[in-house]
Amino acid sequence: MKTAFLIIDAQYDFCNPNGALFVPGAVEDMQRLSRLISRNLGKIDAIYATLDTHPVNDISHPSFWIGADGQPPAPFTMITAADVTAGRWRPLHEPEKVLQYLQQLEAQGEFTHIIWPEHCLHGSRGAALDDTLLEALRQFAHTGREYRTVVKGTHPLTEHFGIFQAQVPLPDAPETQLNTPLLQELALFDRVYLCGEAKSHCVATSLKQVMTHAPALAQKMVIVQDTMSDVTGLGHLGDPIYAEARQRGIAFVTAAEVQL
Repeated sequence: MKTAFLIIDAQYDFCNPNGALFVPGAVEDMQRLSRLISRNLGKIDAIYATLDTHPVNDISHPSFWIGADGQPPAPFTMITAADVTAGRWRPLHEPEKVLQYLQQLEAQGEFTHIIWPEHCLHGSRGAALDDTLLEALRQFAHTGREYRTVVKGTHPLTEHFGIFQAQVPLPDAPETQLNTPLLQELALFDRVYLCGEAKSHCVATSLKQVMTHAPALAQKMVIVQDTMSDVTGLGHLGDPIYAEARQRGIAFVTAAEVQL
């Protein structure tokens, strides 16, 4: 069977305790994932590693916004369209587009817009792959097959949790729209093991996008559930997505249970 690994956002800022948006549990997740890869080097056909990558003045960062008191929002502040209309928060860039974005995001009923600490900045250490995982990927590459990186999140006017599409795709920005070529490429494999960070957001949304846009591929996916952890206090956001996956019969395993 042809086997691929899809590793979501296993980067310094999420996986290292000194990272800007550290996900508790990620250190152990990366250790388990790296051991899984290392013991199956000759049995994995392809590895895709996604890279969350942002400008400083990103819609999800404090510097993009200013409050009625003249101060930027603190990380983990929730901002709604009503907040903007009432003047509680004001975007410093493209205000009309931002309001429209918030309205469209809220209409989806999945996520309220949240402000994160500045993370995974272009060219920063925080955007780099986790060191432990990178060593396993180097071992994989030394077998003659190169791992592939897929960048997301570069457009400043839309959040981009899932790898396949931004939360609100923008008509004039192809990088925010559905990545059909990647879906088609992954569909060529018999099994696609899903891993990475964070379980509550970027992994869950990637899985949701596959179930929505490529249901046949979704049935080939295997969720390696102990190679991912939730953003603290926000695990409930991803729970409905994983519940839907279980209802569809998508496999859930631990790293120790994976047999290639």
